[in-house]
Amino acid sequence: MAPQPPFPWRRTMKPRIVLMGLLFVVWAIGIEARLVYLQVIEHDDLTARASRQHMRTIEAPAKRGEILDRNGRVLAVSVDVDSVYAVPMEIEDAKAATARLCEALGDCTDRDRSTLVERLERRRPFAYVRRQVTPEQAGRVAALKLDGLGFMKETRRYYPNRELAAHLLGYVGIDSDGLAGIESTYDGLIKGRPGAVLIQTDARRQAFSRLERPPTAGGSLELTIDEQLQHAAERELRAGVQRAGAAGGSAVVMDPRTGEILAIANHPTFNPNEYREFREDRRRNRAVQDLYEPGSTFKIVTAGAALQDETFAPATTIQTSPGVIRFGSRAIDEDKGRDYGPLSFTDVMVKSSNVGAIKVGLRVGADRMVDYVRRFGFGQTSSPDFRGESPGIVWSAANLTDSALASVSMGYQVAVTPLQMATAVSVVANGGELVQPRVVRSVIRDGRRALVPRKIVRRVLDRETAVDLTAIMEQVVERGTGKQSQVPGYRVAGKTGTAQKIVSGRYSHTDYNVSFVGFVPSRDPAFAIVVVVDTPRKMPPYGGTVAAPIFSRIAEAALRRAGIPPALDPSPQVLVATHRQAPEAAVRATPAIVPVSRREGRAEPVVPDLRGLSGRDALRVMVRLGFPTRLHGHGLVVEQHPDPGTPIEEGVQAALWLDRWPEPQAEDEPRP
Repeated sequence: MAPQPPFPWRRTMKPRIVLMGLLFVVWAIGIEARLVYLQVIEHDDLTARASRQHMRTIEAPAKRGEILDRNGRVLAVSVDVDSVYAVPMEIEDAKAATARLCEALGDCTDRDRSTLVERLERRRPFAYVRRQVTPEQAGRVAALKLDGLGFMKETRRYYPNRELAAHLLGYVGIDSDGLAGIESTYDGLIKGRPGAVLIQTDARRQAFSRLERPPTAGGSLELTIDEQLQHAAERELRAGVQRAGAAGGSAVVMDPRTGEILAIANHPTFNPNEYREFREDRRRNRAVQDLYEPGSTFKIVTAGAALQDETFAPATTIQTSPGVIRFGSRAIDEDKGRDYGPLSFTDVMVKSSNVGAIKVGLRVGADRMVDYVRRFGFGQTSSPDFRGESPGIVWSAANLTDSALASVSMGYQVAVTPLQMATAVSVVANGGELVQPRVVRSVIRDGRRALVPRKIVRRVLDRETAVDLTAIMEQVVERGTGKQSQVPGYRVAGKTGTAQKIVSGRYSHTDYNVSFVGFVPSRDPAFAIVVVVDTPRKMPPYGGTVAAPIFSRIAEAALRRAGIPPALDPSPQVLVATHRQAPEAAVRATPAIVPVSRREGRAEPVVPDLRGLSGRDALRVMVRLGFPTRLHGHGLVVEQHPDPGTPIEEGVQAALWLDRWPEPQAEDEPRP
């Protein structure tokens, strides 16, 4: 038997080694390709996924700045509240968790339940359960001790006075964004800069690190609003609207010299803490957004244009017979078909004659009338503080026919806002300047308070024209249609307005906007006030019967709040100076101090009658009496407080109001 040849193991191992080498190379290439794919091509996506799995960044809203009234009282503030969130990836049974959560929250609707189930069933690292819960709800949810639930702090806007100044302040959404009013207009300033919270978790989703970048608080606003006066304006407007059975109303109280709005009220109103529960029409700021035809209050503009252009003088006679004026087939008559006959320019305003106002407007002319309408601030927004303010509707001179000019002259076919009317009447009150209305008095940021300056837009009337128009408006209140606007002890200047509303494209004979505009005290105005009432049903629909009494009560509250002493003495004068024969004599003379009252049988000095004296002479008399005195205005003394004959008491300060002495004119002589 022949011997076996040796096994050729070398030839067998060599292919195997080559095969294994090739497999290793292929494996290495695959690994490298996979690493290139993951680390290069898919790098950004995988990094983002890893970050989402291990890190959560939650925005921390900034705390909004406070809103204060002019005296530092808080009108809006942000408070810390708890929001409930969930980590759906850690919740096994979404429906069971929803049932327990809704039981703890106590106010879930069917829609809330279904929405929450959908959120918890999505395998995400974060979802809100309920934002900005009450402390009681937060306590009940915490007691559940459910896995995957947590709490985070957020801020919620809170209005401590509820409905007070609601339309002015506006409201804030759940994400701390201003949605209306001042909150919206100045959102960028009040909101501040948000922060961030970075939460890092391990593979089991357990948090092991928390990094925070704190938010920056927003700036605060100090408004021109007086909280107590705002309350009084809202109270009186609400009572007047309810008394008249009206659909609503607005009132604006403004300082005519500075343009500061001291109160702005609307009825009906709403609670900004729960703004979602109120309809849009309740949340609308009527005073700056709603347009209405002003009616006879707009005759202030017509009269101002005529006096300023010297087309008429206060004593000029205007023939209003037969009480109707025609433009083709259109006839415009007086209220209730009256025929006033010849009236002075002053009495055209006092009696609110439509025919007289139309004749004045026609004499002024379309070009000049439109110019004055715009100069008084109509047809344009009044203030940057009111986002969404309506500019109103006015005619262009090119399209203003005689018939349209007649309507505009008596306050029809022109649409305005209550804020615009307050601004316009302030022109007369402050001596002829159009001052921009504003509600922001100062901005407080980083511990610094920056005042918002007064802004004069333009001069509309000469001071002499404003004085003449003021005297006419005083007559409207004293013996005309505005008698119910009188404030005991004070002189008021104003004008009533009654305008038919347009319903279904036609002027209604049942629906009216009634209004009153005026200022008080008329010789040294501190307040310009506008009251507009929409569709009164329970009272005769006239500005003098519905709006004027509301004006009177608001004005009385404002004067009392400001501590302005009465300037009128309705009772007979205690002392009458016998030397006042002429203005020149009055300036030179000095009244004697005559004791007219006795206390405990002892004669005491009383306040003399200083009216008619120059400010210097009157002050000299009071200094001799040792009576501290404050002067208002320039010229001769026209009013004083205390009244003549009042016993002089220690600690009481006197006030004297001065004005120029009017020069006598012939009735038909135009003002030079």
